[in-house]
Amino acid sequence: MKRAVKATLILLTVAIIGAGLYLYNAFLAKVAVPEGLNSYVVKIPTQSTFEEVVTLLKAQDFVQDEQVFRVLAERMAYERNPMRPGRFELQPGWNHIELIRHLRNGPQAPVNVVLHNERLIEEVAGKVAGFLEQDSLAFLNLMQNEVYLDSIGYTPETLMSLFIPNTYEFYWNTVPEAFMDRMIKEHDRFWKQKDRQAKAAKKEMTPAEVYTLASIVERETLVSSEKPRMAGVYLNRLRIGMPLQADPTAVFARRDFSTPRVTDYHTKFDSPYNTYLYAGLPPGPISMASISSIDAVLNAEGHEYLYFCAKGDGSGLHSFARTLSAHNRNAAIYRENLRKRGLR
Repeated sequence: MKRAVKATLILLTVAIIGAGLYLYNAFLAKVAVPEGLNSYVVKIPTQSTFEEVVTLLKAQDFVQDEQVFRVLAERMAYERNPMRPGRFELQPGWNHIELIRHLRNGPQAPVNVVLHNERLIEEVAGKVAGFLEQDSLAFLNLMQNEVYLDSIGYTPETLMSLFIPNTYEFYWNTVPEAFMDRMIKEHDRFWKQKDRQAKAAKKEMTPAEVYTLASIVERETLVSSEKPRMAGVYLNRLRIGMPLQADPTAVFARRDFSTPRVTDYHTKFDSPYNTYLYAGLPPGPISMASISSIDAVLNAEGHEYLYFCAKGDGSGLHSFARTLSAHNRNAAIYRENLRKRGLR
């Protein structure tokens, strides 16, 4: 009898050990996320079903044993409707438990949204949608909703002045309203820094007006060192009521951004953005303005220049003049430099 009991206990022990080894191999030791994959990032769209998530994970080779995954997903309360959305970065070597635990309540992997040199709100919407989950139409619809714009203190013409070029960290599934809320906070933070609001007020300009002028400077020169001087020219013109006559505004009015040169086709086109025809600032920015251009307006050089002309020598620099006669001489030098370079 004792021998039989002992044999039974041995068999039970072996069975328990065998079951334990099976469970260990199936749930703990078995790798779900293998080494050597091209990407370890998975994006789970908003409103996804459990079946859609399983299909997505299998397609990216993140689930090596679907049956084990399904059992654990139920036991670990991961399966729900809809599933938790987001962008998640996984680690090679994770087993199914580690994978599910991370997808269930682990941190999302943020993305960097880069705003840089867009000209139109449509381009901003498209750029943002290239980084985040929702498509460009979802962002554009909000950015063009005049009731919404009025609620945040902007118009379709001035909205571009909200966006400060920079790199911003977001969760991939950020919705348009949350994106805009963040942009408002970043805008307000920017203008509170370095006495920018006070400097704008001293010039009797709003931040949107500063931004609008900065957008013109942005499109006039690529050389940051001469931006404060160029901004001073435009401020001098504004002060005496002289039209800005800025080529980039005429180009913007025509939306002819690929033109190699500005002609009557641009400067005679009737548009409130055409500063050849209308004095003062245009209704809003003609482009996203860089921080260097904004600060160039706020810290504009004090001088008596009213004119500037590209040198035409390939340097990207401009010659500045106080009088029209001096400006005409600079223009003649510009044409001669182009001729010498075989560009005219």
